[in-house]
Amino acid sequence: MENFRASGTYTKQAHVDIPEGLYEEEHGRKGFFGRVSHLYHENPPVNWTNIEGELKPRALPPLFSHNDIKEGYKEILKNADCIVSLGYFTKTKRMFFRNADFDELFFIHDGSGRIESIYGHLNFSKGDYIVMPRGTTYKFFYETKSKILKIESASEFEEPSRGILGPNALYDQTAKVYPEAAVGSETDLDEYVVRIKRLGEITKVTYPFNPLDVKGWKGSVYPWKISIYDYCPIMSHRYHIPPSGHTTFVAKNFVICSFVERPLEDKKHKVLKVPFYHSNIDYDEVLFYHQGNFFSRDNIDAGALTFHPQGIHHGPHPKAFKAGDDKLYTDEYAVMIDTRYPLKPTEWFSSVENKNYWKSWM
Repeated sequence: MENFRASGTYTKQAHVDIPEGLYEEEHGRKGFFGRVSHLYHENPPVNWTNIEGELKPRALPPLFSHNDIKEGYKEILKNADCIVSLGYFTKTKRMFFRNADFDELFFIHDGSGRIESIYGHLNFSKGDYIVMPRGTTYKFFYETKSKILKIESASEFEEPSRGILGPNALYDQTAKVYPEAAVGSETDLDEYVVRIKRLGEITKVTYPFNPLDVKGWKGSVYPWKISIYDYCPIMSHRYHIPPSGHTTFVAKNFVICSFVERPLEDKKHKVLKVPFYHSNIDYDEVLFYHQGNFFSRDNIDAGALTFHPQGIHHGPHPKAFKAGDDKLYTDEYAVMIDTRYPLKPTEWFSSVENKNYWKSWM
């Protein structure tokens, strides 16, 4: 590596055979994609006694337990590149929707139903990611109570490059699902209203017919879906793969990663099994916990969310090292959003967050 230097006590391989009594920190640029150094501390860099200021690690309890998330979305974090929201739905809304500001990605935390769009219909169920291009008219039909993580993007959602892994890595292309052309199922309404979001404001357009009246389509812009349960993680028994190795979607100035169940690293080779300490110098990190046993975190349940701003350390909670020693497999599923520019929590986020989360490393 260009200008590589080393000094003092360190290991031959990052995240492997860390000297007893020392704690490894990854100090890297461009998230986990850029130049990097590893530092070996005498004390965990999260062993603080107090934090004053906006860089406190923050967390929301299981979001869908809040009574004020009812039949709609709550924005929780946002910047110029993306808006992160959570929604809870029990019944189908009357109106259709079109987002003229952002492309959209929906992660179905729980629930089932279908989306009808100008491209046709897509059934959805727990664990599905659904990509909705900007300007697409669509409508959700809910068959069961549905809990959804929504990410709006100022740029398109692209698939990551597989590089030397080849095109069938991460997930086979046949695991992607596309809509077949089909008109809307509703034909007996007096009027059909489309709500269009533009510059954050809503315009309502009314038609005497169902606007989902497309009989056929062709091209390279369309909705599609992939299940998190079809995601195949990159693994190594001798090296802890960084989060960038689990990238599922790439947008301008942010990425979305999927953490799924997998065998853990080999104890024989003294490989770190839990996430390494790092401080996200160039990226904010948001982690939404979908299901499973989140052994690197204390008191985190499915549906919870953590937010770690760039510039302050985070990593496994104190009990995680011992919990992972003899663990052979992780069954956790989580969605991570890493943003190049800082995210601003909304007032609602600040009003319901776990104010003591930053103390969980103490």
